[in-house]
Amino acid sequence: MSAPDRPERESPGARHEGSPASTPTRQPGGCAPFPGGHALLQVRGLRVAFGGVVAVDDVSFDLEAGRMLALIGPNGAGKSTCFNALSGQRRPDAGSVRLDGAELVGLAPQKIWRLGVGRTFQTAATFGSLTVRENVQAALLSRDGLLYRPWRRAARHAADEADALLAQVGMQAHAERQCGVLAYGDVKRVELAVALAHRPRLLLMDEPTAGMAARERHDLMQLTRELADRGKVAVLFTEHSLDVVFRHADRIMVLVRGRVLADAPPAEVAADPRVRAAYLGDDPAMPQG
Repeated sequence: MSAPDRPERESPGARHEGSPASTPTRQPGGCAPFPGGHALLQVRGLRVAFGGVVAVDDVSFDLEAGRMLALIGPNGAGKSTCFNALSGQRRPDAGSVRLDGAELVGLAPQKIWRLGVGRTFQTAATFGSLTVRENVQAALLSRDGLLYRPWRRAARHAADEADALLAQVGMQAHAERQCGVLAYGDVKRVELAVALAHRPRLLLMDEPTAGMAARERHDLMQLTRELADRGKVAVLFTEHSLDVVFRHADRIMVLVRGRVLADAPPAEVAADPRVRAAYLGDDPAMPQG
């Protein structure tokens, strides 16, 4: 079965460039940045261990602004651990994570957030008792350093900016509704607006379409694509729905037992026999070679 139709885009490169004039070479962990220009995110030799179990093992990759990289793999492959290492929830045992040249390893999650890294979670993290607008205003309060008695300020602070963010994700009409009564797909949109409140340069999305219907999944990822294109935001996302991955990702990185098995454009990943054997198998959403 063929893959779902995917908009034609310039095919990103699959080899690492040590410098603009250097001969492309592979780096440890399967590093494969997009060609041309400086990578916004540069990860080198990332390693995270829990006792004697190595969850992330020598992972390296680059990601440029405006591009979407999918991180996939079987359960227990190390995807969430990798995300936690990038966003500061877990300090890696070794390796480097640089955002536009600034080292992130060792920084607290709040500092990483302020440097321009946004994140959404597999289980949407919003305040169910607050309105849609108030959820976004709370994020804007944090961005602007106005955390003293925030709930007293929230109703007044940056309401127009909150509405503009909600308009970007198609939720302005629901601004006065409580998040706790929304359909799950709409909650995911609100969470995305919250993540965009501090104008991130890198957006980490952990299972962004989990629990959503097929149309909702593609609508959300198409919206993410538009935001990435318009704002030159780099997007790294994990996803189990292969139809979403192969339709919307510029590049796919496959993680198996903590190591990068493949890192390439979707067509190359689909044709890689190692990937099929280790993870993809005969999934009907998987494009056939």
